[in-house]
Amino acid sequence: MTLITVVGSVNLDLVARAPVLPRPGETITDATFERHPGGKGANQALAARRMGAEVRLIGCIGDDSEAIAATRLVRDAGVDLSRTRTVPDAHTGIALIVVDADGQNQIVVAPGANRTLAPDDVELSDTDVVICQLEIPVDVVARAVEQAPFSVLNCAPARPLPEGLLANCDVVVVNETERAFYGAALDDAAVVIVTLGAEGAAAFRKGTEVARVPSLRVEAIDTVGAGDTFVGTLAVELASGRALDTAMGMAAAAGAVATTRPGAQPAIPTRAEVTARMQEEDR
Repeated sequence: MTLITVVGSVNLDLVARAPVLPRPGETITDATFERHPGGKGANQALAARRMGAEVRLIGCIGDDSEAIAATRLVRDAGVDLSRTRTVPDAHTGIALIVVDADGQNQIVVAPGANRTLAPDDVELSDTDVVICQLEIPVDVVARAVEQAPFSVLNCAPARPLPEGLLANCDVVVVNETERAFYGAALDDAAVVIVTLGAEGAAAFRKGTEVARVPSLRVEAIDTVGAGDTFVGTLAVELASGRALDTAMGMAAAAGAVATTRPGAQPAIPTRAEVTARMQEEDR
């Protein structure tokens, strides 16, 4: 069975649902509150696991009660957490999320223990695919990509990268905002996939479009975690030998299904759920 190693963040999401997103200096009342496991690393690990892969998560959590809540779903799903390190005197990462009635969101992250992940924590001799994001130190990402037999880098949140990192990546995934941030530098990567929300996704090689897939038609209520669902699913499909456009289609469908339910990790679908929804679309 395919082994996916995710090197990334683990957070606890504190989610307020309000009619609208606040403007600078504005207070919004009448919100509801939820707590969910999150973090882009843990989200992508759970997505890959629910797609049927064996998954290992390399990350850091605090020595606090939030760590138990933050890892509950990945642990229950059977993600290997033996390389997820507990850091004394550090808090588990926290994401403060506001979601409006249309499913759009604002997110502020306090990384906590995620900042202590170090290059020495990364040893990847026995994996098939490595997934990274940018909620952990960039030198850790660079170390992971160097060791990876096949790497998928989700350049989120957008931040400056060391020279040569993108060129070492097999697949880079960005949304439209991140694509604008990196510009022509993305052409260094072998393949760049741009997620387009309700419009699906497009793939590029050296700036030339090579594939485009639609999304499912869904009633979105919460977009938090949809991109992570896309990334985790894409990695599993590519590792299984699927063609690029086929893998993208499955990933776009999984991301769309995730938007129909609240929360990040609680919304991530199983392979059976995505397949069933795709079959409904084809009828």
